Amino acid sequence: MTSPGTARRLWALGEPFHALTYFADECRAAGEAVGLKGFWQTYFALRAAPLGAVGPEVVTAVFFNFAPPFVARRVPAVWQAVMPDAALAARLSGVDTAVRRVLGEEWLASAEVVEVAELAGVAAAAVDLPGRPLAAANTGVPVPEEPHLALWQSFTTLREHRGDGHNAALVERGIDGVGAHVLAAAAGRSTRGWLQKARGWDDAAWDAGIEQLTARGWLDDEGLTAEGLTTVAAVEADTDRLALGPWRALGDAGCDRLAALLLPVRRAVVAAGEWPAGNPIGVPDPE
Repeated sequence: MTSPGTARRLWALGEPFHALTYFADECRAAGEAVGLKGFWQTYFALRAAPLGAVGPEVVTAVFFNFAPPFVARRVPAVWQAVMPDAALAARLSGVDTAVRRVLGEEWLASAEVVEVAELAGVAAAAVDLPGRPLAAANTGVPVPEEPHLALWQSFTTLREHRGDGHNAALVERGIDGVGAHVLAAAAGRSTRGWLQKARGWDDAAWDAGIEQLTARGWLDDEGLTAEGLTTVAAVEADTDRLALGPWRALGDAGCDRLAALLLPVRRAVVAAGEWPAGNPIGVPDPE
């Protein structure tokens, strides 16, 4: 029976491939070519585009862990530069160019890329939509014919499905966006400085998050308390459990084969320097 650990492992293996759209130079260049300026305009436009030309309130809600003013500095201004359909075309163009450089034409012409795309497609087609806004929006994006782009779109849908479930696990426990990052830093998955810079939380908001979590008994002067450690573990366990549906549809043998095919893909992305150390996504190393 497919276990929650399978969901975590496949996320860890596939996330660097998906994240080319954030970190690869080709993807930023594709955003700039359609009028977006800089890393963050490109990030918000390309990731939010499946939702349509939504405002900062919706983006703050579904992305969950960004400071609202940080979002509002980019949204809705990004839609004045590029409409969502053009942003979707730009992100696919950028990913196409990046994958060709990072993985090479030999991989693109291989039987393995066809197989891995088909397996990921089976899982992506099985995502449950209620309560999963970003996953649902991505299921409305046409799947490209080219296997490497179909793989990217499928893993984008799957990682947003997982993220939607993670947000639900946080909301259930009354943990807001800054609180989630305070806990992540306390657990050693990233650092305060990096998370504040990458998610827009100022010192006052961060310190307020510490105060709130301390009052709940989850933090003290030494870091996470026993109750805090239990809470963090429970959030991660629920995230894995809520992400299981698509992987159960693929089955254990399919998941194992997908993992084997994804491992060299992940290694190629990391070796190309497109998976920065200290990134704020908090993905474990599957190796």
